[in-house]
Amino acid sequence: MIKQKKFCFSSLLIAFLLLAMLVGCHQEKSAGASSPNVIIIYTDDMGYGDVSSFGGDLLPTPNIDKLAEEGLKLTNFYVASPICSPSRAGLLTGMEPARWNITSFLHTKKANREREMVNYLDPNAPSMGRLFKNAGYATAHFGKWHLGGGRDVDNAPMITEYGFDEYSSTWESPDPDPLLTAKDWIWSPEDSIKRWNRTACFVTKTLDFLEENKDKPCFVNLWPDDVHTPWVASSDDYSAPRTTKWSYENLKLVMQEYDNQMGRLIEGIEQLGIVDNTLIIFTSDNGPELVDHADRAHGMRGMKWSLYEAGIRMPFIIKYPGVVPKNTVDSMSVVSALDLFPSLANLLQLEIPKDYESSGEDRSEVFKGKPSTREKSLFWEYGRNNTRFFKYPEGANRSPNLAMRIGKWKVLINDDGTRLELFDLFEDPGETVNLKDQYPDLAGQMKKELLTWRKELPELE
Repeated sequence: MIKQKKFCFSSLLIAFLLLAMLVGCHQEKSAGASSPNVIIIYTDDMGYGDVSSFGGDLLPTPNIDKLAEEGLKLTNFYVASPICSPSRAGLLTGMEPARWNITSFLHTKKANREREMVNYLDPNAPSMGRLFKNAGYATAHFGKWHLGGGRDVDNAPMITEYGFDEYSSTWESPDPDPLLTAKDWIWSPEDSIKRWNRTACFVTKTLDFLEENKDKPCFVNLWPDDVHTPWVASSDDYSAPRTTKWSYENLKLVMQEYDNQMGRLIEGIEQLGIVDNTLIIFTSDNGPELVDHADRAHGMRGMKWSLYEAGIRMPFIIKYPGVVPKNTVDSMSVVSALDLFPSLANLLQLEIPKDYESSGEDRSEVFKGKPSTREKSLFWEYGRNNTRFFKYPEGANRSPNLAMRIGKWKVLINDDGTRLELFDLFEDPGETVNLKDQYPDLAGQMKKELLTWRKELPELE
């Protein structure tokens, strides 16, 4: 009888310990111990050559370079558009922004209609914010939004409708932070948070959000509006002439402060003790607006508003300790911002909605350090019609309004079939030699595919 009691007691003890372990595992999972925090840093108008670890000589960027040393650099990373709103829509949805009738920056209702665009991103569109929120993440958006709201668009959906629990945004949003918007314009000397302190503000909000939600994983859009012009580095610059606010020296000061704030973000994450469980992506929304001050395009043709490389190929860094290899460069894999939605979902085992149709491709293996060729072609459109908004840039940087890349080949053409251009980007990243006559069959095949894609895009009702 005594032996039986001992046996029962031992069995009960084992059962209790197993139950405690199961409960503990469940609590640990719900607390997000195995799910990393995710921060996507989407810089505004940063050129490929603005970052020293990508070969830029504008000025040293030691803190951004530190991210690169601790993670993976991609040298063939593309955004969805050479201008802000469609680029951001592509990143957020994982779909070509033209499929949501956003092909240029969102403006007034009249200007949007002239460019055959909607006034805001459909709140029913897929959203990475919603993807992470549905997976149990705390979600936040800090910084530029520009997916609806501002000017006379007063009916844009709140940012919370896209799956974000918390937000603080600038004037071009449905509910701008009053500390950032003293007047009805993007920047003002009367703003409580001054132009040169805005990135610091968004970094602070990101770190506070991570600390306040340390019991669960966090997803944060950190979308500063640096290094967009005008380059205002101090109070003296507000009243300075335009030449100062668009000067090479001011750009360097703004870039230096921006890099300092990236360092503060990294240090803050380390101090919170979450560095080993935080995935960070660093890139830019499109190329630089001005390229005459330095080699901001890093030898590539184009700029903001252009479908040549400097308008759409961006620096890209991903860091995730233990998963993404350290101090690695992948110059083979072609990856798009459209790929981030399916790739992060696969990498982190998040459930994608069954009816979701991504324009991107799962590139999670690339992020793990396994370079590969891309299966899907990449497509771009910029220049829906001949309105004044689509007349930039001028000169040699003005591209045809459609582009496509597959493998090493890139083709550009106007949607009326004129100005066909074919480039071998492995041999000619500067897009200087048009090979359409040397490879007429390839050029014709890619032209047909690109024009077919354009015809399938939805038209504004």
